[in-house]
Amino acid sequence: MTKQATLHRMVFEHHICPFGLKAKYLLEKHGYQVTDHHLTSREETDAFKAEYGVQTTPQIFIDGVRIGGHDDLRRFLGLKVPDPSKPTYRPIIALFSMTALLALAVSYAVYGNAFTIRAAEWFISFSMVMLAILKLQDIGRFSTMFLNYDLLARRWVPYASIYPFAEGLAGVLMAAHILPWLSIPVALFIATIGAVSVYKAVYIDKRELKCACVGGNTNVPLGFVSLTENLMMITMALWMIKYII
Repeated sequence: MTKQATLHRMVFEHHICPFGLKAKYLLEKHGYQVTDHHLTSREETDAFKAEYGVQTTPQIFIDGVRIGGHDDLRRFLGLKVPDPSKPTYRPIIALFSMTALLALAVSYAVYGNAFTIRAAEWFISFSMVMLAILKLQDIGRFSTMFLNYDLLARRWVPYASIYPFAEGLAGVLMAAHILPWLSIPVALFIATIGAVSVYKAVYIDKRELKCACVGGNTNVPLGFVSLTENLMMITMALWMIKYII
């Protein structure tokens, strides 16, 4: 016997509810035959909400029983519902994974070998640039989070806004192997202060903070990730010294 479900979702002329599309996909994926009711205007949507005493759409009914919205459907189907307030390392894992693959790809394209010293250099410098981009998307939010723990930014607030530009500049110069006399001291300066700041906040003061390393709108915990970011910059800077000796 085919499982039956009824879905009520917004389908306006210039807007289709993305959660409605997700709910329809999940139901069909799990073997439900979906009766798909479109709410085609704001008035119709508001009337539906009032009739069933709900605040949001879509709304899913199975065997005549209201299951709820998209997240409720996921729970009903035994699927995980992401918690936006829960700490996660996913953003930084995604970033480092992609910059590592990009570094290997560039190394292969240039040298015919993915596993070279330059690939390791590119991995660090590309990561610096990508991390800077994420911070630069919203400098205001980044600087606010950064001021929670960075020792220099607390003493001189403009440094919180300068940091992403300095990190990005050092990363670009290191990737190209140009102006090492500039990139090395910049990377050493910001990374050393950053490492000391993170170590003090997390391991001495025992504070539980969010990391500003991937911008100011994530739930990455402050700790070894940010410390690793700074140690990578320090390592890269020390390694690059050989190019000016």
